[in-house]
Amino acid sequence: MEIRPYQDQDKAGLLALWEEIFPAGSPHNDPQTSLENKLRVDRDLLFVALIDDVVIGSVMGGYDGHRGWIYSLAVSPPLRRQGIASALMHTIEEKIKSLGCLKLNLQVIASNDKVIDLYEELGFSVEDRISMGKKLY
Repeated sequence: MEIRPYQDQDKAGLLALWEEIFPAGSPHNDPQTSLENKLRVDRDLLFVALIDDVVIGSVMGGYDGHRGWIYSLAVSPPLRRQGIASALMHTIEEKIKSLGCLKLNLQVIASNDKVIDLYEELGFSVEDRISMGKKLY
């Protein structure tokens, strides 16, 4: 397995992975839109995991100078529980930390309780916060 920054030739494989993993619904979560928007800003905070040049995992990060964020951590279902998500998370954490970030945040859809155990294993904890959002479309 190889983890590296996203390259343009990864597009089809990454979009296929995201379409498989992330539920359809909101326009801001559309895989094509998410990728296009990410490539316009912080392109260097998007990583893919590959086996034989096939995208089997991804992680996307953001950093605004105050907090870092983790998005779109995904691993192909047949390849889960093999350390790929952990390796992707380590990669993005180190990259964001190198930018001066002191704290990372992430959000989990409440119905996706299975992933909470993974994030706790990776050192994240549930914080006493209320997540709020505003759709601009």
